[in-house]
Amino acid sequence: MQADVTTDTPTSDTPVSESLSIVIPMYNEEDNVVPLLARVHEGLAGYAGPWELILVDDGSTDATVARLQDEARRYGSHVRVVTLQRNFGQTAAMQAGIDHARGTVVAMLDGDLQNDPVDIPRMVARLVAEDLDMVAGWRKNRQDNLWLRKVPSRIANRLIARITGVHLHDYGCSLKVFRGDVIRDVRLYGEMHRFIPAWVASLTSPARIKEMVVNHHARKFGESKYGLSRVYRVLLDLLSVYFFMRFRARPGHFFGRIGLVFGAIGGVALTWLLGVKLFLGEDIGTRPLLLVGILFVVMAVQFLTTGVLSELLTRTYFESGTTRSYTVRPPRGEQPEPGWKQPAGRAARA
Repeated sequence: MQADVTTDTPTSDTPVSESLSIVIPMYNEEDNVVPLLARVHEGLAGYAGPWELILVDDGSTDATVARLQDEARRYGSHVRVVTLQRNFGQTAAMQAGIDHARGTVVAMLDGDLQNDPVDIPRMVARLVAEDLDMVAGWRKNRQDNLWLRKVPSRIANRLIARITGVHLHDYGCSLKVFRGDVIRDVRLYGEMHRFIPAWVASLTSPARIKEMVVNHHARKFGESKYGLSRVYRVLLDLLSVYFFMRFRARPGHFFGRIGLVFGAIGGVALTWLLGVKLFLGEDIGTRPLLLVGILFVVMAVQFLTTGVLSELLTRTYFESGTTRSYTVRPPRGEQPEPGWKQPAGRAARA
């Protein structure tokens, strides 16, 4: 899947009035809470539609929760705090925020002040003006350590793009904007937040995914939660992404291909040995190739039967009525629920 990715800024002067939910996962970011909320409100001051801010505390062990609650009381009911029981990880925190979001558009960003909320209205305008399903941020001028963050990230971006077929410059940028009805159909777990564009592309056309250059700032407070130790988890999750994107509804094809390859190799080996035995009269009982051929045939049978069982499980899953093998694009223009931050002057006009 080749994503149609551009970096142009929308030129439409029509104000965007879509209801917007901003989701920010937080973990041990006590020093960033106050400036973060101030920056969000500054960046959204001119937004023409109703919006809410959902702050998800991912089991922080410092004063993050207390400061979030204090700021929520200070700013009003449009600021909502979701507190997880323990540290479940960034992906789970993002999913919790999405589950609580009510907007027709959902924006996500990190709570470390490296993403700039001022970019959100531009990205929402791009999403609406071009009728997209996702706009991803591209940290073109990234303010991070070259060898610890930039180089591993570039390698990961190229590997992910090559395997998933969704070509973005920056998979790791947390600043993204989605159609709410699309992102709610994506279930995140493990370390899947890096692969959100790929998951979205499995539900919609890659042509509806674009990216924009966004601001990026150096971290001022706290410590980075990322490191090289995450590499092996990313690789394992990448394998899962590859499987589900291409074989989610037909897993038998995945296991069947492997089984047929092993079966062909084992069959050729055993056929050749049979010819040696019948036409040359040689003893084949002590040849290592005999054991290899039998092993490959047994493995082929195992993979083929696993494919059949996986097909049965898939059919049961889709026929249970809890999900579908397709998604329908809903009509636009849903009305927001009460409890939103209304744009300045709306109350007076009402």
